[in-house]
Amino acid sequence: MVSDLERVKAEALSAVREARTPSELQALRVRYLGRRGELTALLRGVGKLDPALRPEAGRLANEARQAVEAALEEREGALSEAGAGCGAETLDVTLPGRPVLLGRRHPVTRVRQEVEDIFLRMGFEVAEGPEVELDYYNFELLNMPPDHPARDMQDSFYVTPHILLRTHTSPVQLRYMRAHAPRLPVRIIVPGKVYRRDDDPTHAPMFTQVEGLVVDRGITLAHLKGVLEEFARAMFGAETRIRLRPSYFPFTEPSAEVDVSCTLCGGRGCRTCHNGWLEILGSGMVHPEVLRNGGYDPGKVTGFAFGMGVERVAMLKYGIDDLRHFFINDVRFLRQF
Repeated sequence: MVSDLERVKAEALSAVREARTPSELQALRVRYLGRRGELTALLRGVGKLDPALRPEAGRLANEARQAVEAALEEREGALSEAGAGCGAETLDVTLPGRPVLLGRRHPVTRVRQEVEDIFLRMGFEVAEGPEVELDYYNFELLNMPPDHPARDMQDSFYVTPHILLRTHTSPVQLRYMRAHAPRLPVRIIVPGKVYRRDDDPTHAPMFTQVEGLVVDRGITLAHLKGVLEEFARAMFGAETRIRLRPSYFPFTEPSAEVDVSCTLCGGRGCRTCHNGWLEILGSGMVHPEVLRNGGYDPGKVTGFAFGMGVERVAMLKYGIDDLRHFFINDVRFLRQF
């Protein structure tokens, strides 16, 4: 036992002195002092010796372990100092610095913020609501009871039979009106993500929408057209024109699709627009039933609402020809904005 201790101690101390890297020292620590290390095995063997021999053998074994531990710590400190000195000596202050690569705002984010800024300048405020919504707010309060055929226009992602990922930002209309009725005027925009089960090249299952709502005494379709004309000119240029086409939405009456003059050809007609116009959003006068559900008397107040897809606005503004560019995270595309 004594000869084995002396031999292992000498081997360990010699190996520690010759170690050149911290990883070599760690390997030696495991080899000699680990759970299955050579010195550890000898220490465990002390208990199997004759009782008369155990004290002396135990003392020698502990001294050997302490000597190896001290050598390891000393060598580790020496290597650390040598490494620090080497790093200081080789530092070249003439080398060029490493550039910090800055990201850029996504085009959808840029357009959403621009839309918000335009309407804030017109006296609107920004409202928000939950993306996981109750069927009651998403459909029923917007004049779409359970069997209404208009629900088929918005094939949905349901979490439970009565909870779904919102298919539009329109539920916030009701949440806001119910929280503030009978206060007037109501002038809000509602930006946010919405979800529909669309999977063709011209649609995505998730997109960004901006809802608008105005409620006050004496609001007419002329106010709606004036607000949207101002928005279109601020977004696409002072020469931009709009037109309203009759349409149907269950929560507005009358309803209209809104087109803007083509941003590429100025409304003359081209391969993109064909007839000089590009659809941009849906709108209409708030349905009396929706006003009533929001806590307002449709006999005393009227209102208008509109909703636009931010991706569609970004495509028109920047001439983007494929919706999928927004989602594939190609740096070559994103660097253009």
